[in-house]
Amino acid sequence: MHFKFLHTADIHLDSPLRGLERYEGAPVDEIRGSIRQAFDHLIDLAIEEQVAFVLIAGDLYDGDWKDYNTALYFNKCMSKLNNHGIKVFLIRGNHDAASLMTKHLRLPENVTLFSTKKPQQIVLEDLNVCIHGQSYANRSVQENLSVNYPLGNSKFFNIGVLHTSLDGREGHDHYAPCSVDDLQSKGYQYWALGHIHKREIVSKDPWIVFSGNIQGRHIGEQGSKGCTLVTVEHGEIATVKHHALDVMRWKLLEVDISNGHSLESVYELLREKLIEELNFNHGMLLAVRLIFIGISPIHSTFSENKEQLINELRATVTEISHEKIWLEKIVFRTKSPTPIEAIFERNDALSELLHSIDNVEFNEIEHTKLYHELDDLYKKLPKEIIERDDFLRLKHEPSDRNTIEEVKNLLVQRLLNIEIEK
Repeated sequence: MHFKFLHTADIHLDSPLRGLERYEGAPVDEIRGSIRQAFDHLIDLAIEEQVAFVLIAGDLYDGDWKDYNTALYFNKCMSKLNNHGIKVFLIRGNHDAASLMTKHLRLPENVTLFSTKKPQQIVLEDLNVCIHGQSYANRSVQENLSVNYPLGNSKFFNIGVLHTSLDGREGHDHYAPCSVDDLQSKGYQYWALGHIHKREIVSKDPWIVFSGNIQGRHIGEQGSKGCTLVTVEHGEIATVKHHALDVMRWKLLEVDISNGHSLESVYELLREKLIEELNFNHGMLLAVRLIFIGISPIHSTFSENKEQLINELRATVTEISHEKIWLEKIVFRTKSPTPIEAIFERNDALSELLHSIDNVEFNEIEHTKLYHELDDLYKKLPKEIIERDDFLRLKHEPSDRNTIEEVKNLLVQRLLNIEIEK
């Protein structure tokens, strides 16, 4: 028996993508329409590859629909697959949990939505396949759902569909936690996971895969986005391949000006890097955050001519990209050739401040207590605030004087105007 299937997740169809309007010149319509275009690419790929079925591992929707247009669009896409004999199996995740969806629309006959009450099994006799899955009943699922998934039937090719943080991934809520051992113990040949937006092959024995989302929505979701195409031959997985579906990409681009001795040399370096990115991404629309780094004698020029420099950079991008690059943000993190040690030797207010910081007694117990208090506060904040790229957070519990050193360097950078941001 030979067949193919597609594994996708975290589509967030018609996500509102709040906050884009605050960016001057942002291609808002293109960004907002990118998710539907990527989903169209998914449908086309399924038909082109003649897959037997498509698995959607949660978060098809970003939340309750504003109106029925989102559901009508989805049903139209599903009907297109149905015309080619392609089935669709989906589970609800934390964003489209049953408790969040107040509106309802009958699903096309080729679409199966898994139960929220317990793991459900769907047997495809013609393919000798058994698919196991369970939807979220509510947004915050803290229990290990995988525990109740049944053992795989040795007579079938078994697939598990689960929306989970697994054993935890940075930047994602800890939902339906489980271990790799939990999944491996079920005896399935493939686990189609959702919730983590970055593609990841967790295991190849058996295959445990996060397909990632189909379209990046902000600077934290960089690089190629798409789905996973799986080929099965004689009851065993032959190939597992990533297929890009996105129509625009986010890129954090660092430009090291350590060897730059003039603004013109910086512009030339930027031109080279941007052309390289356009070629690598085949000319698709790029949302780029530029970060200038490096210890350079022209740091002072950056500081003194910030407004002019930013406009020159934007002009350079426009000239090169022909509207294929949007500068989401420009950040300057360059450093003066003057080392921090030299500042210690000076007889001024900044030198005195650094000496005072250096003499601060490090109290590990108090710092640990503060860390836990802040962590409790973070958990109570809305997710939209936590996910912002400019949100300040203590990422690691302090355990030595490294924290003091980081504060000292940060102060020096700020006071010397080494870091400028717009």
